[in-house]
Parts: sequence; structure tokens; C-alpha cells
Amino acid sequence: MPKKPAAAPRSPSAKNPKSPKSPKSPARSTRPSEVRIIGGQWKRTRLAVADKPGLRPTPDRVRETLFNWLASLAGAGGGELPGWHCVDAFAGTGALGLEAASRGAANVLMCEQDGDLVAKLQAARTKLSAEAVRIERGNGVTALERTTAGSLHAVFLDPPFESVALYEPALRAAARALRPGGVAYLEAPRQWNDEELAAFGLASFRYLKAGAVHAHLLRLASEGTA
Repeated sequence: MPKKPAAAPRSPSAKNPKSPKSPKSPARSTRPSEVRIIGGQWKRTRLAVADKPGLRPTPDRVRETLFNWLASLAGAGGGELPGWHCVDAFAGTGALGLEAASRGAANVLMCEQDGDLVAKLQAARTKLSAEAVRIERGNGVTALERTTAGSLHAVFLDPPFESVALYEPALRAAARALRPGGVAYLEAPRQWNDEELAAFGLASFRYLKAGAVHAHLLRLASEGTA
């Protein structure tokens, strides 16, 4: 009986039909290149976002919700905050502090430690002729501790998520600085519960989760949560 012809040797690719994986392209940063002011006199003005580690501007949708919350407390239409005194303790791009000034806040102190970011904030203030805005290079918690007790309508706390040691002193300083009826906005990588906040004399009465962002609106615990 004639022998069957020997099978041709298989190529290496035939032994392993899966084609080699192509190298993965480097992950792209999800940080936006710019954010915009949502409302007020500078509505739609765009603010550049620098490529800095830890810089994470509050998303537009979250800011829109936050300032709707604040407007309801102010009792003014159109999302305005007439006459408010505010501190943006970790200013970064300036999105929160400039939004407050755009909506009528009388005085906004914006604190930032990074020199490059401070220069960008100064440039934005000049461009907008934002006379109600004051920019200070330094520690936002220290600035809050220097503020007259019971004087602020709003404190914005949005430190880098990895800077966990900043949250407790910032909350303590904010509670001291708030006037009756004042509020603190806290942005964090997790939700803070009632027991944790009560240790600083604060209580949460508005909360929103958007992706990795946990947004809290806090008031003095003595004023209730309704």
C-alpha cells in the first residue's frame, strides 16, 4: 500500500494561530484641556486646564448642579449669589471661585500653592476684570483659619484626591469660618458619612455622585439637614 506523503511542516504561526499582540498605546489622560464658566456675566468663558499632577477640575455638570443648589439657598433667580463672601481653598483652574464671582459674589478669595497655576489665575482675573476676586499663593487651610469666624457664605473644598491629609483640617477650618446659613462644598473620592462630618460640626444636606466624584453640600450641624 503506497505511503501517504509526509505532511508539510507547519509554520510557527500555524502552531499558534493567535497573532502576536501589538503593543498597547499609552493610556490617554481623561483630564479635559479646558472647562467653561456655566453662568453669570462670564457665561461660556473657557478656562485652560494645565497638565499638572493632581489637577482635576470639577466637571461642568457637577458645577452646574452645585450652583443651582447655591442659588436656591440665596433665594435669587438665574443662579445668582448676590453679595456672597466665598473662599476657594484649593483653586486649581479657578473654575469654582470664578463661577461664584461670575454669579455675583461680592468677594472671592482663591488660594493656590502652585506658582504656575497662580500665574494662570492672575491672567484669568485680569482678562475678566474680576474685581471681586483676590488670588493668594499659599495654603488654603491656613487662609481659612485666618478668616474671621462666622463670616463666609460659601467655602469650596476641592483638594487633590490623593491629598487625604488635607480633608480633616480643611473641614474643621471651613466650619469655623461659615456664617449662619453658610455652606461648604466638599468634593472627594468617596462619600463622607454623617458621623464623620459631625466631628467637625457639619452635616450633609445635598449629595451627588458623578463618576469618581463625590460632591457634598454641607451646612453647620446645628442648623439641621432639611
